[in-house]
Amino acid sequence: MTVQVRILHPDEAHILNNVAPDVFDNPIDPRWTTEFFADARHHLAVALDGETVVGMASGVHSVHPDKPPELFINEVGVADAYQGQGLGRRLMDALLAHARTLGCVAAWTLTEQGNVAARRLYASSGGQEDECRIFVIPLTAAT
Repeated sequence: MTVQVRILHPDEAHILNNVAPDVFDNPIDPRWTTEFFADARHHLAVALDGETVVGMASGVHSVHPDKPPELFINEVGVADAYQGQGLGRRLMDALLAHARTLGCVAAWTLTEQGNVAARRLYASSGGQEDECRIFVIPLTAAT
């Protein structure tokens, strides 16, 4: 069977009821799924092998009073058995094409220095790496 890559619509949250291991960091939570799909600025590309989600790329677009829209790419995940087949790139291509339809003029993301696969994926999608320093500010106590 051919793996299909596409953007999910808000009424398709149920598709996330069948996700292969290692696609997302954690189990799908219905309350966060509902909130995600209720916000029109959130976008999710999925790779489907039949009815099973075997990959995903998520992003959120933002606007500012003095800047055109941009897409922040939150994460890309592909099930272990499907890695190395260009699926991450297909997911990125779908998410970036969708961003263009929204009027986004750029997309950006962050990754760790040691995440060679992610850095290679983002570079192959046209990304240019810089020397950015990231500050993580916790808003809740660690659990």
